[in-house]
Amino acid sequence: MSPQAEPHPAPNESTLYSPAWIREEVTRIVELHESGTMPSIVQLGHPVLRMQAQQHGAQLGQELLRRFLDAMKAVMLDAPGVGLAAPQLGIPLRIAVLEDLYETSPEIAAAREREPLEYLEILNPRYERVGERSAEFYEGCLSFNGYQGVVVRPADITTSFTDADGLPREQAFSGWQARIFQHETDHLNGTVYIDKALSRSLCANHEYPRWANPDVDLARRGLDF
Repeated sequence: MSPQAEPHPAPNESTLYSPAWIREEVTRIVELHESGTMPSIVQLGHPVLRMQAQQHGAQLGQELLRRFLDAMKAVMLDAPGVGLAAPQLGIPLRIAVLEDLYETSPEIAAAREREPLEYLEILNPRYERVGERSAEFYEGCLSFNGYQGVVVRPADITTSFTDADGLPREQAFSGWQARIFQHETDHLNGTVYIDKALSRSLCANHEYPRWANPDVDLARRGLDF
């Protein structure tokens, strides 16, 4: 147990949700990115990560939204990650970006149903389970650095969202793509993967290679979850 730091007042929730504050903060993030400095990803304990994000409407306007999405994509790829939600940059809006084009072995791809996911921007997303299949694998989070844990999730989902042009879209996902969509959409509801993880599966990144098999059977036996 580490020594406790002196308390620091949390930002006022009503201020964080105000359209003026959101626009000002998004502008700051965008200008930081465009100046060549990568915006910071907020970590667990930041109040925005525990808020219900606000529906995206006309808060930003089309030009600022486009610049913000470009900044989000850059932060996601730089991290590197396969998804990033606006609350992870401190912005309580229902916006996320997804992409998974990383190479993986055929064995892992088969076990985790991991297919390439082309870059996707999702605004005001929702998902629903389809069928009874579930899948359990390790997940990490860019806002909970240094750890991974096993999360059981629906293996098949249907989704609805709008794209950056405001057009409604529906899409079905399975396997790893479904996991990414759920993980990022959960962020918009104030949920971090650790809330759903099997607690005994939690491991530090430097210990994870012990359990980095295509499935979690070895980790289940070794960590007793």
